[in-house]
Amino acid sequence: MEDEFEIRNQQNFFDFKGFLIKILSYWPLFLICLAIAFYIAHYINVRKQTVYRISNMITVKDDQNPFFTSNTSLTFNWGGTTDKVQTAEILLKSRSHNEEVVRELKYYIEYLRQGEYHLEDVYGKTPFSVDINTNKTQLINKTLKVVFVSGDRFELSIEFNGGDGVLQDYKTDMDTTLSLPKQNVSSQYALGDPINLPYLNFKLQPTAIKAKEGEEYYIRFNQFDNAVNRYNSVSIEQTPRGSSILSLNMVGTNKKRLVDYLNTSVRLLSESQLERKNLFATKTIQFIDSSLAAKTTELQNVQDELNFFRDQNKSVGISGDETSLITKITDLDLQKQNIEQQLQNYSSLQTYLRTHQNYATDFPAPSIAGIGEGIISQGVASLVELSEERNRLKYTAKPGNPVFSDLDRRIDAIKNVILENIQSSQDLMSERLNDIRRNIANAESQMRTLPKEQQELLSIQRRYSVSESTYGVFMEKRNEAGIIKAANVSDIQVIDSAKDTGGGAIGPNTNTNYVMAAIAGSIVPFVFVFLLVFFDNKIGNPDEIKNLSRIPILGTIGKSTLSTNLIVLKQPKSAIAEAFRGLRSSLQFIYRNNNVTGAKTVMVTSSVSGEGKTFCSINLATVFALSERKTVLVGLDLRKPKIFDDFALPNEMGVVDFLVGRNKLNEVTQKTEIPHLDIILAGEIPPNPSELLMSDQMDRLMKELKEQYDYIILDTPPVGLVADSMELQVYADATLYILRQNFTNKGLLHFINDKYKKGEISNISFVLNCFRMKGKYGYGYGYGYGYGAYGKGYHEEERTSWNTKGRRFIRKLKKRL
Repeated sequence: MEDEFEIRNQQNFFDFKGFLIKILSYWPLFLICLAIAFYIAHYINVRKQTVYRISNMITVKDDQNPFFTSNTSLTFNWGGTTDKVQTAEILLKSRSHNEEVVRELKYYIEYLRQGEYHLEDVYGKTPFSVDINTNKTQLINKTLKVVFVSGDRFELSIEFNGGDGVLQDYKTDMDTTLSLPKQNVSSQYALGDPINLPYLNFKLQPTAIKAKEGEEYYIRFNQFDNAVNRYNSVSIEQTPRGSSILSLNMVGTNKKRLVDYLNTSVRLLSESQLERKNLFATKTIQFIDSSLAAKTTELQNVQDELNFFRDQNKSVGISGDETSLITKITDLDLQKQNIEQQLQNYSSLQTYLRTHQNYATDFPAPSIAGIGEGIISQGVASLVELSEERNRLKYTAKPGNPVFSDLDRRIDAIKNVILENIQSSQDLMSERLNDIRRNIANAESQMRTLPKEQQELLSIQRRYSVSESTYGVFMEKRNEAGIIKAANVSDIQVIDSAKDTGGGAIGPNTNTNYVMAAIAGSIVPFVFVFLLVFFDNKIGNPDEIKNLSRIPILGTIGKSTLSTNLIVLKQPKSAIAEAFRGLRSSLQFIYRNNNVTGAKTVMVTSSVSGEGKTFCSINLATVFALSERKTVLVGLDLRKPKIFDDFALPNEMGVVDFLVGRNKLNEVTQKTEIPHLDIILAGEIPPNPSELLMSDQMDRLMKELKEQYDYIILDTPPVGLVADSMELQVYADATLYILRQNFTNKGLLHFINDKYKKGEISNISFVLNCFRMKGKYGYGYGYGYGYGAYGKGYHEEERTSWNTKGRRFIRKLKKRL
């Protein structure tokens, strides 16, 4: 169990050093990806327009009117300042406010000019401005080309290809459709001339900028709502947080456009706030003005009537007692009228409170203005403040939030208190009114004792005095409201207006784009290589073998570039030939360790076909023969024989003929061009290869071979495909299991590991074939497994021309990519 656990841990091994070296081996891919990424970044950077940030600063505070008294403050300025900063911030971001700004500045019109890479916004930099006729519709989403033919004349051209166009009425924001011409339209106009077409109605008015002949500009009318959507990006910050100072910021490519938008936005908000602040006084003045008109007519009529009566009755006069009586009655009439007006105001306020739910706006101004009771005025002020707070929370809190229930409860409580106070005041005033009416009745009874002419004169004089006093009261209220309105100032005060000071550029951040290009250009090939390594299940280097199996590695063989397998014979001083000599030395060590005497046998096998088993068998037999030892190479791969091709021998007679008893050993043995090396080919493919290898004839074959040769090399079938090699283990003093770099599947080692662990295979060693230090696994360190993978400077190598090297480099580059 411990061994199995250790092997499992070894299989989870990840060679970080090898992975890093493999990444480095893909340097051409990294260079290409980085070059592409930097080119894209450069392409984007040179085409990006400069982005600016423009800002202004305002303060939102309560500018108290110096003409406010304790009573007029409650009457004309209830609500306080607790929500003014938040309200201003919400209004500045609201769609309705931005619609006003866009409509005021006509920002649904674009002024464009062709730049190096794209159309640029040239608002405020053109020799003309568009004076649009808002009483007629305009063609939207179509680019109009303006080319100046002189300083004050231009050619307007529009490209058409038929179809329907969209027309918009910028007063109502309603869209209509119109069939467009099928051919382009082009006409010349002078600056200031009206352009009246079925789909366009405007003028180009000259500006202070002088036009030059040949200059080209473009105009585009946009859909109003789409234009508004572009300007909902105003950033608002409190500086410092929690203060009444707001900083407004906008980002765009045209500084003039940003400056005008911010300043106009603040100006319209200031005007709106002042208008709202004056709303109560304005409504009061409107009410008083309408009442004054009626009172003026009434007073004039009574005066005319009094003058006419005096002209007709010059002998009728009024004594001191009668004057005192008329004064008394007039005072009583004024008190009665005042109380009746207050009762009417209370009744109006009472009805309003009972029939409305939102008290933040549209309070009955005349009623509040005529109510002098402080408790009721303060209650109204609290009610308005709570209603405004509730309206403000609609922008931030979700429906059903408990804060709404709490505010509703407080509003209802204050409303009930106000209604109770109104009812109490109405009862008291009703009693006073009854007393006044009784006193008036007594005074009128005294008047009835006078002569008829004097009664009529006193009646006219009485009406005139009442009208005159009422007119005076209204004039006083009118003057008070007018003074308060005139003295009001907006709560929005500009600290710093938006201004183009020559800076403000914040982008594009080209350095960031290049950094992102470097990251992206590195990550893509890195991920590619990582996935290759992660999903690569092929043997890559000796370290992987050591971590996958306990079987020792006897050596590594480099990759041969020759077309023949006889590399030891053809290039005896090459690194690969030296690697086989290293294998020969390692095998001698194994033989001595295992006390093998006499003839020595080595079996060569592999997992699957194509791993270089035959290549290793041939060259290993060659190095033994070159040491002047009698060596025989036996082809026991009866299913797929190959050896005869490399030695240019006919495969007509071989092992099969001996095993079936058809021929003797000397008859199936053939000489080779290599001294001391004989070869026994497989012969014709038999129908029962496994049975032949397990027969007694096989024992006889091996016995005779050991009597005649010093070294016997057995080229056997792949152990991972057939069981023949397992049957031949009994004849081998040492077994070489060939693995091929980047070819042998790691999973194939499980089978041989299991046999090795159970003891079914002994004296077995791995040989890594086709190993390249500077390939995709470019490991720059040696493993000590022979000389085939390193030490090339020690051996004679084939000289290669620069052209050949160049072609090899291109082939490697293509293969890696």
